[in-house]
Order: sequence, then C-alpha cells, then structure tokens
Amino acid sequence: MEVGDSIKNSTVPVTSSFQRRQPVLEAAPMRKIILVAAIAAGVQFGWALQLSLLTPYVQLLGIPHTWAAFIWLCGPISGLLVQPIVGYYSDNCSSRFGRRRPFIAAGSALVAVAVFLIGFAADLGHAAGDTIGKNAKPRAIAVFVVGFWILDVANNMLQGPCRALLADLSGGNARKMSTANALYSFFMAVGNVLGYAAGSYTHLYKIFPFSKTRACDLYCANLKSCFFISIALLLILTVLALTIVREPETTAAPDQEEAAVNKKRKIPVFGELFGALKDLPRPMWILLLVTCLNWIAWFPFLLFDTDWMGREVYGGQVGEKLYDRGVRAVALGLMLNSVVLGVASLGVQVLARGLGGVKRLWGVVNFLLAICLALTVLITKMAQHTRGHYAAVGGGPAAVMPPVAGVKIGALTLFAVLGIPLAVTYSVPFALASIFSSNSGAGQGLSLGVLNLAIVIPQMVVSVASGPWDEIFGGGNLPAFVVGAVAAAASGILSLTMLPSPPSDVASTKALTAGGFH
Repeated sequence: MEVGDSIKNSTVPVTSSFQRRQPVLEAAPMRKIILVAAIAAGVQFGWALQLSLLTPYVQLLGIPHTWAAFIWLCGPISGLLVQPIVGYYSDNCSSRFGRRRPFIAAGSALVAVAVFLIGFAADLGHAAGDTIGKNAKPRAIAVFVVGFWILDVANNMLQGPCRALLADLSGGNARKMSTANALYSFFMAVGNVLGYAAGSYTHLYKIFPFSKTRACDLYCANLKSCFFISIALLLILTVLALTIVREPETTAAPDQEEAAVNKKRKIPVFGELFGALKDLPRPMWILLLVTCLNWIAWFPFLLFDTDWMGREVYGGQVGEKLYDRGVRAVALGLMLNSVVLGVASLGVQVLARGLGGVKRLWGVVNFLLAICLALTVLITKMAQHTRGHYAAVGGGPAAVMPPVAGVKIGALTLFAVLGIPLAVTYSVPFALASIFSSNSGAGQGLSLGVLNLAIVIPQMVVSVASGPWDEIFGGGNLPAFVVGAVAAAASGILSLTMLPSPPSDVASTKALTAGGFH
C-alpha cells in the first residue's frame, strides 16, 4: 500500500482549526514538481545579490546606522505575520485559478516592484530633490526602505504557497514531499550561485547602459543591472510554472456547511493561527521545538560570518583593507557553501536512507553544525596565534598581516562543510511539516505558516540579544557562535530522541494505517 493511499483512507474528525478537513489531492508528475521548485532559484538569486552587494549600496545612500536594525527586522516581522495569513487564505482560496497560484503570481509581481524601487532608489530620490554627493539622501532612503519592506513581504507571500503547492502536488505521498522540498533546496543553491556570480562581475551595467545616471554611479548601475536579470529570471520561472502546472484536482468535495461558516467569517486568520497553535498535535510541537533550536544555532553565523572573517580571522577593523579582504574571502566561502548546498540537496534522500530516516539525518547534521560552530573558536585562536605583523615604516605602528594559508583554508572549508547541514535545514523541516499536517488533515498553507514561527522568532531573538551577549564577554562574535553550537547539539539530541519518524521511514505499513507516528 502506498503512503498516499493510507492517508486517503484515514478519517480525521474536524475538531480544530489545525485539524480542519482538507481535500485529498492526486499526485502530479515529477516534472511539474521540478518546475514549481525552480521558482526558488529566482527568489534566491535576488537574496544572494542583497547579501553580496547591498551593504555598499546602503552606504552610498547614506542610511544611518540606527536605521539598520529597523530595516533588517522587516524579515522576521513580515514572516511572523504574512506567511500564516497567506497560508490560511491559500488553504481556503476558491479562485478558479487555484488555491496557491494566485498568491505565487501576486508575490512574484510584488518582488519585481520591490526590486525596481530598491534599484532605482537613488534615481527616484534625486528626482524628488536629493543632492548629488556623499551626504545622506533622505528621499532615496525612504524609497529604499519601502522597497525593502515590500520585498520581504513579497518573498514571504511567494515562498509559503510555493512549498504548499509542492506538498499538494505530492498528493499526500511522504517520500514525494521530501523529494519536492529537497528540490526546492537545490534550486535555492542554484539561485545563490547565480546571484554571487552576477554580483562579482563588475561590468554587467554595460548590458544596460541606461542604468548609469548622475545619481547612480558604476557600482549602483551594476547592482541595478543585476536586479534587472533577477526580475527577468523570477518572472520567467514563475510564468512557466504557473502556465504549465495545474493544481491537482480534489478527489472529494469540501464540506458545504464548513464552507458556509468560513464564508461568514470576516478576519479569521489570527483566530485560526492561535487555534492551530493550541491544537497542534504532538509531532508538530516537537518539530517546532527542534526547528527553533536549529535556527538559534544558524542565525548567529548567518548574521555575523562576514564580520567574523574580517575581524577575528583576518584581524582587521571595519573600513580597513584587511577587513575588506576578509569580506572578499567570505564571498568565496559563500560560493563554496552554495555549491555544496546544491549537491547535498540532491543527496538528502540517499543520505536519509543510509542513516535510517530523515529524523536521524537531521539529528546527525545538527551535530555536524555544532562541531562546525565550535571550530570557529579553534580557527580564531589559530589565526591569533599565527598572526604576523609587517615591520613598522617611518616610526608608525606595525601593520597586521593576513592569516596564514592554513587558517584561510580552514575557514573556507568550514563554509563549504556547512552547506551539508544547510541543505537539510532547507528541506527536512518543511517536508516533515507537510507530512505531519497531511496525516492530521490540516491545511498545508497554515501548517507551513506555523512552522515559520519557529524560524522568525529565533531570528528576532538573535538579532536583539546577540550584541549585548557578545559585549558581556568583551565583544567579538565567538560568544554567539558558542551559543549556536550548544543549540545545534540540543536540536540534534531532540531530533534523534523525540521527533517522530514520518510514514515514509516506518517499515510497517500496518503501523502507519493504524494512525501512529513512531
């Protein structure tokens, strides 16, 4: 008996917002799953550009340092609100175009608008009265902030329904859900590689000569040209997916009484969300806890890897050439990380079978993540111990030399190896959420929105608490990395000991049809 068949034959009472009866969907061919997963490449292309190019652009606009936290908090705030709302409405959407496709189309269009605002912020600000020069440009800053917030909202609006559509196309088949999320992770890696490659090429503006203006210098024009390519890639992938892929037909009509109740509700989202949290089955609660600890481990490194390389490994200070060399080394490290991420994403299913299931795979790679984060301390100490100084010239202070080759290789190897646990983090939790919610009769959109809470809340906590925490120990990034290592180890322990195995990992079909997780 197939996993999908066992789910179809199980009856789930409509007792809560999380366990609301959902229509059973027929599985789609793998080529359609690949087309939908490919949208992730377009989304991640833009994010890679932001990570590699946006900081100097922000400095060009003259955005005050005090605004930085306000801008970057948009991501977790929009994720906290937008994904559950969009997830709920996509579960209950009755549009003739489908449940997920309208949200994916709207999200892609908003991404294009947001990227346009970000890329043309300097030009629009100048047209509105900003002066040319190194001084702050308040009108350009306002356009940039609006565009950045729209971009975060649009990405959350786009990615949640994309993953929910992948779960729908899997038709309740647990193994197919895992494969679909692994493909999504793979295309994220493809987008990363393309984005970093485009960002490193400094002559793209020549393809779009109109991008260079009085208010937008060569660097700004190159960023703008990269964004043009980003918009084109995302829209092409989205149009192809939404044109070729039709959402699967339901095999059962929705409950008419339930539909009437839903129609009468005005703003049911937050009630549904809190109801979902209240009525979560035990497997989802454990999944949320493991995911939360996992992201507490990840976020310190994702936020401060550049500063760690420039300050602790290379021994520079912000604005110094040595620090900038560390930043360029991080760009190479992120490229290596993305390549390993892509390869590992394709091998998630093989690794899971070799280790006895996805829960064991997740547990093992969480220990690998803990080891890597702990090794940042060793690499830092080795860099400090072997650091040399150039001889003082003219009575001035001695200049710090770059780290020795062994330290550089160790740091870059660390970035590359981290691609393995990152591939699992980008795929396994989302696959498990889809599987658990399908087994309990919950809506995929709302379930993935609830899972997103376990990602954005740690991000907000780390963003706010990491600075003061590091200062307690005299500054630097290592204290936050050590906390991340402890959180990763705890996540690994819980994954191995408490997280239920999904049906595809359970050997006995009889046990599955009995309704249990093991």
